[in-house]
Amino acid sequence: MGMSRRGWLLFSAMAVIWGIPYLLIRVAVRHLDPGVLVLGRTLPAAALLMPLVFWKRQVPILLRNFAWIAIFGVVEFGVPWYLMATAEKRLTSSLTSLLICAVPLFSVLAQRFSNTEGRISARRYAGLGLGALGVALLVGLDLKGGSLTWIGLMMVVCVGYTLGPIILATKLSHVPGIVVVAGASLVVGLCWIPWSTYHWPSHISSETLGCVAALSVVCTAGAFLTFFELIKEVGATRATVVPYVNTAIAVVLGVVGLHEPLTVGIIVGFPLVLIGSIFATSSARRDNSSDFVIRSDSNLVINE
Repeated sequence: MGMSRRGWLLFSAMAVIWGIPYLLIRVAVRHLDPGVLVLGRTLPAAALLMPLVFWKRQVPILLRNFAWIAIFGVVEFGVPWYLMATAEKRLTSSLTSLLICAVPLFSVLAQRFSNTEGRISARRYAGLGLGALGVALLVGLDLKGGSLTWIGLMMVVCVGYTLGPIILATKLSHVPGIVVVAGASLVVGLCWIPWSTYHWPSHISSETLGCVAALSVVCTAGAFLTFFELIKEVGATRATVVPYVNTAIAVVLGVVGLHEPLTVGIIVGFPLVLIGSIFATSSARRDNSSDFVIRSDSNLVINE
């Protein structure tokens, strides 16, 4: 059976929320160092969420799980966001978003070694295969729009985006989402302060500030809280198929908002990744001995 109605609603919300950052990043890095942008995305988000953690008396939970929260922050956005912002100085936002479509493929490979979810159906493998073909075509046809170096950086980003949900599902499933986001954002933000001190711009325009604010409040604090709910509802591997759909929004925003070219690679490759997303979100019958379940307290757990 497919995803529930709630799963589709969360999936759609994430597609919109994570379809916007590519344009915002592309605009922001015109005037900001990528490390400063990471600081701007994370520290304000932590400032918004940490008071809620104190108010809910969840600081002990944060301290008990601090190591894995810090690791999650580094692999999910501390390093990937710096690499993505660096790549977007040379690549269009459209191509960058399309390259993120490789995340589900990395996720399936990781799943085969970690056994973090149940058996993957042939239908989902077919969808992931179509997505892989689409990514290969767009990179092959649009290679002149970037370089292997920057595409390689985006593949590292994909690895981080693959490991993050697995860490959430296996090490932080018992930790409230707000604690994870607040703690991880705080750690990453503090780590980037020394770098940002030496790379702070002499002037920041209102347009750049607006982009950074939206990235921090909407695309970081709000997005990850929503993403945690999506993982609890549909599982870590299927949740990483979100990039297939938010790509459509990112491409449209890049073409319309930034006047980026609608290339042959996008025209040929994107329909394949979109079809692949539909198949990849379908599910086979699940083996209850190894799949995710949701308990009454809404925590994501794995059956022993």
